[in-house]
Amino acid sequence: MGHVRGLVSVVVLLWIVVSASRASGEGEPRWLRGNTHTHTLWSDGDAAPEVPAAWYKEHGYDFLVLSDHNILSVGEKWFPITATGRLTPERVDAMRERFGDERVEVRESEGVREMRLQTLDELRDRFEVPGEFLFIQGEEVTASFVEADEPRRSLPVHVNGLNLAELIVPPTGDSARKVMNASVDAIVEQGQRLGRPVLAHINHPNFGWGLTWEDVAAVIGDRFFEVYNGHRGVASHGAPEHLSTEEMWDRALTLRLTELGLGLLYGVATDDAHSHWSRGEVSVPGRGWVMVRASSLEAGAIIEAMGRGDFYASSGVMLEEIVIRDDRYVIDIRREEGVDYTTRFIGTRVGEGGLAEVGAELARTVENPASYSFRGDELYVRAVVVSSRPHPDPYAKGDFEMAWVQPVLAR
Repeated sequence: MGHVRGLVSVVVLLWIVVSASRASGEGEPRWLRGNTHTHTLWSDGDAAPEVPAAWYKEHGYDFLVLSDHNILSVGEKWFPITATGRLTPERVDAMRERFGDERVEVRESEGVREMRLQTLDELRDRFEVPGEFLFIQGEEVTASFVEADEPRRSLPVHVNGLNLAELIVPPTGDSARKVMNASVDAIVEQGQRLGRPVLAHINHPNFGWGLTWEDVAAVIGDRFFEVYNGHRGVASHGAPEHLSTEEMWDRALTLRLTELGLGLLYGVATDDAHSHWSRGEVSVPGRGWVMVRASSLEAGAIIEAMGRGDFYASSGVMLEEIVIRDDRYVIDIRREEGVDYTTRFIGTRVGEGGLAEVGAELARTVENPASYSFRGDELYVRAVVVSSRPHPDPYAKGDFEMAWVQPVLAR
């Protein structure tokens, strides 16, 4: 209990004023919308990289991470064109019509037609605009481990690395926790060795039930995980015998801030897009993203802002301001005509007898701005804003647009 008191006695005098301004002046903080988890034909996506690049740029995103599995978009890679595969003749024709014949390079090799995939450098030349749209190089470090009591069962452990310069080789290990931390450590080590800002986030912990909430809590080298992933196969809502990723967040936060002493854990939203040619598929662009308040549209500024928790996760709800002082947590929601919003402030309280309910609803309001006054006995406080508008292309039936605001130490 003394360790808990030592942690919660930290006084947080943090003022975050988040402006909705889109001003592009250097050094003037602004919201930047980005997706940090996207797949292409470089691994198991269904489209050449210029297709998602164009989609995200045209839909108002400021930055994009192409995070293919265990590969970077560098070098020469040719993909077969087949009638029933992921790259069909019809899709090649559609790309030629959209991007121009000179942009689509096709050859025949040993009787098989192939198309060359664009590298990240080529995509940057075609799509990047200073101050308007940015690529951040990434990789989904895709590893697994085998349970000791079920040697035939391999469980997934996926970690995204952002702003990488070199490929990360997936580690091996005999537990989820060892593999997870080894992946994060490799990403952090690369950043330190090369002197570049990097970020690691734990992906879809419920995918294949590969990670428990205790595993998520025990990530040491970094402090980000996907609280929302738009891929319909990753069980973000949990199951009868499994916690949702949001429930995992509260338990992990409580454990980190008490027994483990590892600090806050931040929640990321992504769409984990694999399907780029039609809507309503298992994993499509636009289901989830992050809004980062950064001083410039540069990888370093974005990662620095996320590192201090100056961002929120969203599946549709947009915010104007977040103000966190020593006494209040205030969220100003961007109003839309005919849409109502409910804000839930969530946290774990600490009393004389120890911890109260983990991840309890501390307050609920339909006011905008939504405000919560710290009582002083909270281990942490975070917020969730739920819209009355259904998600236009939901992860699951009945989902509404939401925003997840990062936890803070309340004392």
